Amino acid sequence: MADTSPETGAPEAETGRNAAQELPLGVRVAAAWSWRLIAIGLACAALLWLIAQVRIIVIPVLIAILLTALLEPIVRWFERRGMPRWMGVVAALLALIASVTLLVWLIVSQFRNGFDDVAAKAETSLQGALAWLESGPFGISADKIQGYLDQGLKAIQDHQSEIWSGALGIATGAGHFITGSLLTLFSLIFLLFDGKRIWFWVLGFLPKSAHAPVDTAGRAGWVSVGQYARVQILVALVNAIGIGVGSALLGVPLAVPIGILVFLGSFIPFLGAISTGAVAVFVALVYNGPINALILLIVVILVHQLESHVLQPLIMGNAVQVHPLGVVLAVATGALLAGIPGALFAVPIAAAANSVVNVLAHRRWESGRDPVDDFHINEKRTRLVKQRARHAARLGRRNGAA
Repeated sequence: MADTSPETGAPEAETGRNAAQELPLGVRVAAAWSWRLIAIGLACAALLWLIAQVRIIVIPVLIAILLTALLEPIVRWFERRGMPRWMGVVAALLALIASVTLLVWLIVSQFRNGFDDVAAKAETSLQGALAWLESGPFGISADKIQGYLDQGLKAIQDHQSEIWSGALGIATGAGHFITGSLLTLFSLIFLLFDGKRIWFWVLGFLPKSAHAPVDTAGRAGWVSVGQYARVQILVALVNAIGIGVGSALLGVPLAVPIGILVFLGSFIPFLGAISTGAVAVFVALVYNGPINALILLIVVILVHQLESHVLQPLIMGNAVQVHPLGVVLAVATGALLAGIPGALFAVPIAAAANSVVNVLAHRRWESGRDPVDDFHINEKRTRLVKQRARHAARLGRRNGAA
């Protein structure tokens, strides 16, 4: 006999259904959405925690993916002209190594030639600042300044263990940097050589019904990442030329390293360009005085206005199909969650996610087609053609020898 409610005498299951029906529809829908959103949030938090634990592997692989998207057109250019793929990969790697070597050589040579002058000027500026503090409105005597310096030295001596710990941390970070650089290089080589094979290998772990939609969505996201990488190079180059040339015309020392610093910093949208521009203004203030620094600040603002109102909306917006507000929020969220790496990868991830969602929402894939099976069939056909070509070549050599 079914259990009954003591108040109504009705079965308890029916009472539960009546109680659920008494709730407004909006409350039931909100409750259904709430537990699902909580589950999604917990899954995302677990994924972020896992990525943070293996960030020494994840960050180099992400950098390799961005570099692959940037260098892939060079490889395709060689393939379109009938040359082997390995030749295009070697050319792309040589172009990357030459670019990095050129940037490092410019920075080292410029710093070596101008560092002594900058150091002397910085010392003069420091002495002037100390004299101003002593004779200016603050009226700080030289004895007080010397006392502050002595206190600073004593604090350094009292915290030598923390300083050594920080030095060991820097050494550990240098080791991680070398390891990450090697992992990035190896990942880049394999992605350029066998990127398509790696992609279909990953797809093979999914159910067959998901192969076509995931393949189409992944290709759309890859196109967005490649467009972002190429357009960001242009945006960074405009920022570097504008601020670097402005610094050179104003007589600011180390104009070339400043331009390179702006170029590298511009890969972090908004935040990178602002921080590197502030460094340029600070150098102008120390070396040439406040008037020169003010003029350079105006130059930096004009360059940033060009980037914000022309390059970002017209070029970057069309390339990645993400609104500038979305770019700002993505960069801020990435920086909050993962610091500089998060700010660096925020925009390409947002662009790829936007393309993936659009493809999945509009169902832009061919139903009934399995791209993984097509890839394996094409691979077998290609191997068969190559085997026949090698066999024909061997027969030709034998006939020629006979």
